[in-house]
Amino acid sequence: MKEIVFTERAPRPVGPYSQAVKAGSFLFIAGQIPINPETGALVEGDIKAQTRQALENVKAIVEAAGGSLNDVVKVTVYLRDMGDFGAMNEVYSEYFNSSKPARAAVEVSNLPKGVAIEVEAIAYIPGE
Repeated sequence: MKEIVFTERAPRPVGPYSQAVKAGSFLFIAGQIPINPETGALVEGDIKAQTRQALENVKAIVEAAGGSLNDVVKVTVYLRDMGDFGAMNEVYSEYFNSSKPARAAVEVSNLPKGVAIEVEAIAYIPGE
């Protein structure tokens, strides 16, 4: 069974996709960029501020699906500049300190709306 997940606590999709799709116990979270869901505006600031907002968006979506960040099993981080890796990792470790998912970090030439980071995730949320 496939279910579309949506929450007002994360930004509305900026294109023809869902915030997340739950398929069985797996939750596939679309790439989240640093958009403040309350204002719809991009978060201004350095990579730490942008990372924090992107991860808050991921957190809101996984919680809307009935899970927590502890249920995240895989994360992909897209960075416009791999030089930001250390600062991103600092903030990332605040969100994933006890339960560390598998992760890839990739430098890309550009990201939507010119942001410095995009984060996508997969969670495993067992049913009742």
